[in-house]
Amino acid sequence: MRPRKAWMLVLLLALAQLLAVASAGAPDEDSSDKEDAIEEDEEEDEDEDDDDDDLEVKEENGVLILNDANFDNFVADKDTVLLEFYAPWCGHCKQFAPEYEKIAATLKENDPPIPVAKIDATSESALASRFDVSGYPTIKILKKGQEVDYEGSRTQEEIVAKVKEVSQPNWTPPPEVTLVLTKDNFDEVVNDADIILVEFYAPWCGHCKKLAPEYEKAAKELSKSSPPIPLAKVDAIAETDLAKRFDVSSYPTLKIFRKGKAFSYNGPREKYGIVDYMMEQSGPPSKQILALKQVQEFLKDRDDVIIIGVFKSESDPAYQLYQDAANSLREDYKFHHTFSTEIAKFLKVSLGKLVVMQPEKFQSKYEPKSYVMDIKDSTEAAAIAEHVVKHTLPLVGHRKAADAKRYTRRPLVVVYYSVDFSFDYRAATQFWRNKVLEVAKDFPELKDLGLSESGEEVNAAILDEGGRRFAMEPDDFDADALRDFVTAFKKGKLKPVIKSQPVPKNNKGPVKVVVGKTFDSIVMDPKKDVLIEFYAPWCGHCKQLEPVYTSLGKKYKGHKNLVIAKMDATANDVTSDRYKVEGFPTIYFAPSGDKKNPIKFEDGNRDLEHLSKFIEEHATKLSRTKEEL
Repeated sequence: MRPRKAWMLVLLLALAQLLAVASAGAPDEDSSDKEDAIEEDEEEDEDEDDDDDDLEVKEENGVLILNDANFDNFVADKDTVLLEFYAPWCGHCKQFAPEYEKIAATLKENDPPIPVAKIDATSESALASRFDVSGYPTIKILKKGQEVDYEGSRTQEEIVAKVKEVSQPNWTPPPEVTLVLTKDNFDEVVNDADIILVEFYAPWCGHCKKLAPEYEKAAKELSKSSPPIPLAKVDAIAETDLAKRFDVSSYPTLKIFRKGKAFSYNGPREKYGIVDYMMEQSGPPSKQILALKQVQEFLKDRDDVIIIGVFKSESDPAYQLYQDAANSLREDYKFHHTFSTEIAKFLKVSLGKLVVMQPEKFQSKYEPKSYVMDIKDSTEAAAIAEHVVKHTLPLVGHRKAADAKRYTRRPLVVVYYSVDFSFDYRAATQFWRNKVLEVAKDFPELKDLGLSESGEEVNAAILDEGGRRFAMEPDDFDADALRDFVTAFKKGKLKPVIKSQPVPKNNKGPVKVVVGKTFDSIVMDPKKDVLIEFYAPWCGHCKQLEPVYTSLGKKYKGHKNLVIAKMDATANDVTSDRYKVEGFPTIYFAPSGDKKNPIKFEDGNRDLEHLSKFIEEHATKLSRTKEEL
């Protein structure tokens, strides 16, 4: 019996040892969970320590350092705070630093103390964007959380004085200089102003919000000019009648009014640009010519069209009509007028006439030397402007970057070579121009022929009504070669040159990729509705739209008669001039069966809901049938 008991005892001891080993090698779940919890607590403690570091407001030479994380928490309970947005590499910022530290020391002694802080705008991008920082250093004052622009000099005396002024308990922001117009006061204000700039805006529009501070700064500056030039704004969403009356369809829309007459504003949208543009616009649109010698010099040396109105006096009704026409075209042409009978005799016209003529270098035996219009009391300013535009271009002119937009009529033949009308090279330039003239006179339906500068050998191109380009690069350029080229175009024998990225090998995604070579086959497909986005790779708004646009493509993927597409408009030609791209992103809906009348998406809300609504409103035939793969 004893041996058996001994064996059982040994066995029990062995089992106990095995259990002990197993227990040591594989910890129980409770123990493991506890260790994991300890590790997580340690990680959370580390994260909290990091958060505490971000929220902590450090100080450097008396100036507080704020960042994206601690800013709102710090300013929440402060009445007044002085802020400087700087860039570490900025020389002006480095130069200003000692002065700013003196300002901090001075305001710290104020009763109560006023905090002075700085923000690295290159690393704290959220704050830089929020306060629309575009230059360094930028100084701002916060009053109960509201931004107050500082526009004085960067001196301790001026900045301290302004901050103390804003910190007073009874301080309130000065009223806006920008006038607020409604249907009740619009006509009274605008009709009475010699010149006034009016912004039509939408409260939700991001571009309008960005323009607002610059517009107000410009209004302040122009209010000090002599005479003052007023700036005004209209809430186009609330004042729908005014918006419709002036064809406002996008925001912001700016218009110049002169005694109630509206003119387009095509100037900059920042303070100094607006100021300079409006100062120039406030002057007379036409300059007076006093001496005959000026006209003779124009003819001999000028390289642009000469426009002269000949009148009896400033009280002449024809003169007033001429001024109105000049105002509508003042950005594109230089207008002149004279009251001199001597100049009238030289131009071979009587008083009350408008003369449009080319300088000697652009005159030819194939066209009149001048185009004269009789301005009567019944003549409209629009008719005068039309006469100017119609006769601005010679049969063969010099197409430069500055005036390329004048050459809008199609088809247009452009001959490229090195154009130089200076004394040493004028003969060579005119030699080639005369060869072009020989052809131009035989094809009046081609509207205009322009010379454009090119460092290459002589070559030519034709631009047609649809925006397509046809190129010619002959080995030996002459009148016969150009004539053959134009004739081949008229007969439809030329193939267009299209700038295009490679055609995608796989284009089965929710958003079809369009390139120059596939624009006609995809966008202009008469059997399908197409929503096309024109974008630029560097455009921030385009990048923001991309995920929304992809979701839109997925949403309508099952509709075989609807295509959601996009095109890099910087790398590809848009082969139809009906799809004008003047900014990014630009979105058009091209309905099936009516591709020449695309509908532009004008809504400022480029989200899935509004884009879907736009499609549903204009789609000609939505179908749920899956497209065969």
